[in-house]
Amino acid sequence: MIIALKPGVDAGKEKQLIDWFKEMGLGVHTSVGSERTVLGLIGDTSKVDMELVESLEIVDSVKRVSETFKMCNRKFHPEDTVISVGDVKIGGGNFAIMAGPCSVESEKQIVEVARDVKAAGAAILRGGAFKPRTSPYDFQGLKAEGLEYLKIAKQETGLPIVTELMSITDIPLFEDVDIIQIGARNMQNFNLLQEVGKLNKPILLKRGLANTLKELLMSAEYIMANGNENVILCERGIRTYSDYTRNTLDLSAVPMLHELSHLPVIVDPSHATGIARLVPPMALAATAAGADGLIIEVHNDPMHALCDGAQSLRPEEFATLAGKINAVRTVI
Repeated sequence: MIIALKPGVDAGKEKQLIDWFKEMGLGVHTSVGSERTVLGLIGDTSKVDMELVESLEIVDSVKRVSETFKMCNRKFHPEDTVISVGDVKIGGGNFAIMAGPCSVESEKQIVEVARDVKAAGAAILRGGAFKPRTSPYDFQGLKAEGLEYLKIAKQETGLPIVTELMSITDIPLFEDVDIIQIGARNMQNFNLLQEVGKLNKPILLKRGLANTLKELLMSAEYIMANGNENVILCERGIRTYSDYTRNTLDLSAVPMLHELSHLPVIVDPSHATGIARLVPPMALAATAAGADGLIIEVHNDPMHALCDGAQSLRPEEFATLAGKINAVRTVI
């Protein structure tokens, strides 16, 4: 249930109303906008008399929400959420590019790539320390050692870092990570989602390769319901009948998610296509579709990359793309 309060409501009366709802055993999510305050009631609202609430002096309107996701719902929170990572902002008109290699391979490699992508305009460094791979014989990442190399790259360049968490047991290792990524394979690992919901840092949540938008939003709800409202949604392609690309990039998800939710939405054209030459046009299309950012794989030697070299741009290719992205953003 959503309750919109009238502008300029007395703080004491607002608190009395919130306390009354809490006495009913309901959770109350307060969203303070530029024009009005919206109260989102979470729980069994069948006991709430809508007509009685609507008759209150401080209440402007009351409506029930049919969607099962509440906290990430734009009806609960009409204004865009802006995620801050140091000086970088994502959402609400702020655009950020995350770039770097699929996997951290050495200190020298990650530092070199970090310097290159920063020079080209990336605001955040991406790199995998823990790598979920389809084959148990493929490179699984440097794990804790990789995290240390990412931290060195951060010290060298000042770029915040985003990297993937695969297991609850590894959470203590991620204390110095700026954004924790939950990958497509773990999008519905509900125990993991609940645990990162207890952390005080942004979570980049990737859509599963066969999941609906509603399922993505429900996964975001798991994180937010546990106290962490700093969630970034990521469209990274879904599995379809296409046999020429790794996945199918669902760009319609960007405006649809913006309509349904107040959370920032970014796009990963690298994993969506799996082919380096297709990354630039899809990145530009995602920008034009209204994405709040991009996460792009960049490697200084894709031919010898230990993971996903085929979809990685060279630093000079990324620099060219970054310039085109800025041009598209200027136009739209």
